[in-house]
Amino acid sequence: MSCGHDHSKEFELINKDIPDDDILCDVADLYKVFGDTTRMKILYALSKTELSVCAIAEVINMQQSAVSHQLKVLKNNNLVANRREGKTIYYRLSDSHVYQIISQGIEHVLEGEHDHEEDI
Repeated sequence: MSCGHDHSKEFELINKDIPDDDILCDVADLYKVFGDTTRMKILYALSKTELSVCAIAEVINMQQSAVSHQLKVLKNNNLVANRREGKTIYYRLSDSHVYQIISQGIEHVLEGEHDHEEDI
């Protein structure tokens, strides 16, 4: 479909850097993991400190089995890592990128709420 304008410069700029479909699909799948409030609560808690399953369950007021299920999803998507100390497994964010995604997401939402308040 043509709109009557020459977009060759834009196409060239975009097409030289655009990731292939497999990468974009993986990114879309990653963001789907963030689309769950329980997982976001877990990630937020882990953005503050390393925690055991028991501690996470207590902090977010959920059953340990439900927390374990969500941790498995997060671990499978490389968003959390763990370490064992005796019989206890401690979870943490896998890297600083995860922390940045969470903090920037919260900042973006809060900024949007602030902008909305100014509109009222």
